[in-house]
Order: sequence, then C-alpha cells, then structure tokens
Amino acid sequence: MPRRKRASDGGDAAAEPAKPARERRSSRKAAAAATVSIKKVVEIDREPVDGLDKVKGARKRAARKRKRKSESAEKTKITAKPAVTTGGWMKMTADKGSSSDDEAINGASKSSRAVSEDPDVDSIPAVNPEAPRHDGEWYWLMKAEPESRFENGIDVKFSIDDLRLREKPEGWDGVRAYGARNHMRHMNVGDKAFFYHSNCKEPGIVGVMEIVKEFSEDSKSFLRPPFHIFSSKDNVRWSLVHVEFVKKFAVPIGLKELRELGKPGGPLENMEMLKQGRLSVSRVSAEEWQALCGIADKKAEEAGLKHETN
Repeated sequence: MPRRKRASDGGDAAAEPAKPARERRSSRKAAAAATVSIKKVVEIDREPVDGLDKVKGARKRAARKRKRKSESAEKTKITAKPAVTTGGWMKMTADKGSSSDDEAINGASKSSRAVSEDPDVDSIPAVNPEAPRHDGEWYWLMKAEPESRFENGIDVKFSIDDLRLREKPEGWDGVRAYGARNHMRHMNVGDKAFFYHSNCKEPGIVGVMEIVKEFSEDSKSFLRPPFHIFSSKDNVRWSLVHVEFVKKFAVPIGLKELRELGKPGGPLENMEMLKQGRLSVSRVSAEEWQALCGIADKKAEEAGLKHETN
C-alpha cells in the first residue's frame, strides 16, 4: 500500500482551521436582550429627571412654608374685636395660664361685662321641682376667668370682684360640658361654692358664693357658639344656676398649694377638681370644704388680714 503523503509546512495544501458552529437563534434570548437594553435606556434618561423632580419638590415645599409663615404673621396683626357687653356669659373655662390680674374692686366696675341678661331675674323661681333634693348643704367649686379674653367678639372676663358688685343674683351661664351642667342641675338653694379664678397667672380659690336659684334654662345657649345640635329656643339643652357673693378670701389659695394638698395622704387627695382639671364645675366634699376654709382662715390670720364681705 502506498505511503500517505504529508503536507509540507510551506505548501499551499495546508489545512484551514475549522469554523465555529453557528449559534441557533432563540426568540426568548432576543426578547430578554431587548428588555435589558430598554431598561438601561430608561435608567439613563430618568436620572436627570429624578434630580429635577427633587429640586422642584424642595422649591414647592419652601414656597408653602413661606406662605404659612406670612399667613400666620397676618393673623397676629389682626386686633381684637371691640367688647360686647353681655353679662355672665362663658364662665366655663379651663386653666391655661396668662398674665396677672391685680384689678381692684373699683376697677372691676369698668368691666365690659354687664349684669345678667335674664329678662327678669326675680321671675325665676328659687326652687326648681325638677332638681334632685339632698339633705343639708352641698359644696361645689366653680371656675371663671378674671382677665379679659375675647371669644367670638365677647369678653369672657368675670372675677369675684365683678360678682361682688352685682345687685341681683348672677346667672352662671355659658357652661357647655355635660359633666359641669349635670352638677349644676343637682344644686339646691343654700349650697355653697368656691369661686375659682382660672386662666390667669395665679389661678386658685379666691372666695365663696351661694346658690340662690336652682337650675333653669340657659336662654342664650342657642344664640351663641358652641351650639348644641338639638338645642333651640323651644328646647334648650344647657342650664344655669344663679349665685350671690358671700366673701372674698384675704389671701387666695393658689393652684400650687392645692396640688400639694392633693398628694397621697393629703386632705385633698380625692378632690374632683384636681383629678379633672378641665371641669369648670366640680363637687367638693364636706371634709374638703372644711379643710380649705380652715386654710383660708389661717392664711388671713398670718397675714393680719380679714376676709372681705358685703
């Protein structure tokens, strides 16, 4: 058998390298590649837009902030409306704290509050047959604001000096809380109440008043806010009682002192006013009443003063 010829190194018959096999086209791979390329384009195009959105958002927030500040500044420039002389309205209050009130008794006569607007106080019976009866005197605490504060254009100021100047029983109106209203509906003629100065620099008990007319309709409750959804001239939901001045303490019993007496083991440990500070009319037990009256007498004696009475 003849020998196989070998290809020479420099010969033209050198063997060509083998070509790689052609890859099969796949529709799945093509779709995946197209999706990746689209995502890259979107991300490239989106980067500057996101940055611009952030800048625009920051500018809008800054503009809103400046607008709120300017509106707030405009509100502070608005002066209070002139006082409307409507006696005995909005005696209900909550302690918030404000500037001191050193007004003397003769200065109280200049108060913007007039005498109670009841058409005829004398026509209101002292005893209401619907009021629950209780034996002996019950004791209460009732709050009012001694300093000027305008609410819906009305000065709600009412102090114990204002009450002292009243020639007729004063209607304790403006109470818009069910708890306080229900307390007033349980008051009987002859009950006593502490007069409490609230929403002032030195809140505290400043004197004593007496309930002289049991609860009747608060006729102004459907005329001025806050309104009761079902309250009307023919169906008044809020009540008031009429009170008279008894005495003004020579030295008030301040809220700080009351809180000290209300600590565990103290004589006022269970006092309702200390437990429900926002309640404008609250019950005082006989023991608490005696303790507080004794403290007021002691403070007056130490100061060399006497309680003021009519």
